Amino acid sequence: MTREVDADKRATLRRFAALGAATPLSAGERASADDGDDSAPRDAIRGYLATTPGAHFSKLRDDLSLATGETQHHLRRLESSGEIVSRKDGDYRRYFPAGRFGAFERRALGYLRRDTPRGMLLHLLREPGASGADLSRALDVSRPTVSTHASDLTDAGLLEAGDGYRVARPPALIALVVRYADSFGADAVAFADEAASYISYDG
Repeated sequence: MTREVDADKRATLRRFAALGAATPLSAGERASADDGDDSAPRDAIRGYLATTPGAHFSKLRDDLSLATGETQHHLRRLESSGEIVSRKDGDYRRYFPAGRFGAFERRALGYLRRDTPRGMLLHLLREPGASGADLSRALDVSRPTVSTHASDLTDAGLLEAGDGYRVARPPALIALVVRYADSFGADAVAFADEAASYISYDG
């Protein structure tokens, strides 16, 4: 059984390490980051964050089958070398490739990785101006739950309240959903498949 677990871990690391090794870095960054046997887990983290930006510590650790201490060590090294950045998000710390996302995108990615806020944002991209009652029915959650998340999303600059709710900066949010749909879940994949119908073009 232990051999099977170890084999699964190695396969997971190899898959994401291939992505990480292909991530563009300066020669100095690559030299400082790759230290013998330590390079495979760090390449795996690079590759994982390239496809799953905004993942929190526990998800990253579990998806890569790393130990807690091992994950902490490699994240510290990558962050200190300037390859990744992190931000506190409630009870979570979320990680991103450095230099790739602005503050709005980092906040958006964090909320898109939460089921109810993601559901609200996707619904509002489909139906701008939906009310709290509309969202409650669509997502099968209570009105207080919608109100709480709507307040958080508004404070984060992702929603605009008025006559119903509207997503702030829809094109930027749609781009994130489409690009990283597979890492969010089936609801995001379904949205991405039909996303062209939600994009308006100025003639």
